[in-house]
Amino acid sequence: MGFFSRTQSKQEQWPGQLLTSEEQLETILASSFSMPQLIFKHSTRCSISRFVLNDFTSSYSFSDKDFGAWYLDLLAYRSISNAIAKQLDVVHESPQLIVIKNGKVVAHASHETIGTVMLIDFLD
Repeated sequence: MGFFSRTQSKQEQWPGQLLTSEEQLETILASSFSMPQLIFKHSTRCSISRFVLNDFTSSYSFSDKDFGAWYLDLLAYRSISNAIAKQLDVVHESPQLIVIKNGKVVAHASHETIGTVMLIDFLD
């Protein structure tokens, strides 16, 4: 059985929203002025990405009042990842966590270094 069990959808497992359009990127940037935003980029065919996603979600202890959390399925929405790389000047990696605050990337990490990002440091 994969990370997303049959009884729970990606939306129920993920602590936020699914990123499925480039227009949502504008919403994310605008929202980052009132609350930090997270984008988790995941390759659904990669076992390492699945492991890192599982580790991230199992240890994620914040609410939707702390962070806007966005999940990007890279295989379905690679063009959005390309737009993120271009607009935010962050090299594409997978898996990847990007933290956005006040319209700017304040942290990003990939692979096993995602677990070292101290999200609490980005709360006011």
